[in-house]
Amino acid sequence: MKADPRPHAAPPAAAGGTRTWFVTGASRGLGRAVTAAALERGDRVAATARDLATLDKLVAEHGDAVLPLRLDVTDPDQARVAVRTAADELGRLDVVVNNAGYGLFGTVEEITPEQLRAQLDVNLFGVLHVTQAALPVLRAQGAGHIVQVSSSSGVAAWPGLGGYSASKWALEGLSESLAQEVAGFGIHVTLVEPGPVDTGWRGASAVRAAELPAYDALRAAAWHPPGSSSPADVAQVILAVVDADEPPLRILVGDLAVDAVLPITQERITAWRGWEDLGRSAG
Repeated sequence: MKADPRPHAAPPAAAGGTRTWFVTGASRGLGRAVTAAALERGDRVAATARDLATLDKLVAEHGDAVLPLRLDVTDPDQARVAVRTAADELGRLDVVVNNAGYGLFGTVEEITPEQLRAQLDVNLFGVLHVTQAALPVLRAQGAGHIVQVSSSSGVAAWPGLGGYSASKWALEGLSESLAQEVAGFGIHVTLVEPGPVDTGWRGASAVRAAELPAYDALRAAAWHPPGSSSPADVAQVILAVVDADEPPLRILVGDLAVDAVLPITQERITAWRGWEDLGRSAG
């Protein structure tokens, strides 16, 4: 039997032994899995989606434990209203999960500026809107945990995903600064970096650029992962991180993420070391 890899759990911050969550993109995929996992263990969740009808089943199953809220993360006013409503209705916010996002597929030459701007509008600015709305609540409490759903593509990059990686690399930088800025207020920040997850990320929610024949050979030779993590498994990792006494700033999730990113990170260190003398010559 494997030893439990999770750190010792910290006591819940909310009264009554439960936590309150605010989850974006709760209609399906990982956001839905996180919402369900939190509700199943007795927590309360403000579940957000652009279409409230997608949350009806959750409400039917969990009643008042789930607060359905309409939210398009690209609208900062909606973000402020949704966060304020959640804090007022639930009494506090212990965990904010910025999950809403989608994939953009295409080489750097193929994607249009409009496609990249739309990608950043959701994957980066959407996170900014919700985070900025939540921070006054968390600061007033003197506690809270912001979970940013990044990606292994936020610390590594592959052909055909430059636009998506750009959005997640930007999220990584934003969140690393944020973590240092809010630590003194008792607020934790964690970047969750999954590999492939069995969601609609590559399917219905994805945007694909018009393909240029020049890249057909590259696409044919592209590595296609042999498997993916289930949203439910990734959700359990997020719950364990939230429960930890000392949650990490970053966590790679899934064998594919770990096996791909750690060697790439080591290659970067080796390359930096190899060119260190020349770099230092600039003084």
